[in-house]
Amino acid sequence: MATTAKIAADARRRRTVERYAGRRAALKERVRRAEPGSAELADAVRALSRLPRDSSPVRVRNRDQVDGRPRGYLRKAGVSRITFRALALRGELPGITTSSW
Repeated sequence: MATTAKIAADARRRRTVERYAGRRAALKERVRRAEPGSAELADAVRALSRLPRDSSPVRVRNRDQVDGRPRGYLRKAGVSRITFRALALRGELPGITTSSW
């Protein structure tokens, strides 16, 4: 299980990404539309770099919803492979069946 500090930091990052999403999208659009080498491009890039680092969606880590494990994450279920297997064996995941051959 992940430490509560790591889980809290990820939650904080998610809130920061959501808070700055509009500003970030507008600045990225200005960067895309600006002519290469122009002052407008330099201003937009500078403004983008002044935003908090945690406002970038790349810094958000997918974590297990049950225990916060960062690795082996299955997007479809929202849990790690270990938790997925435990929930599937108990029959708590709808539409998931165990295979046997």
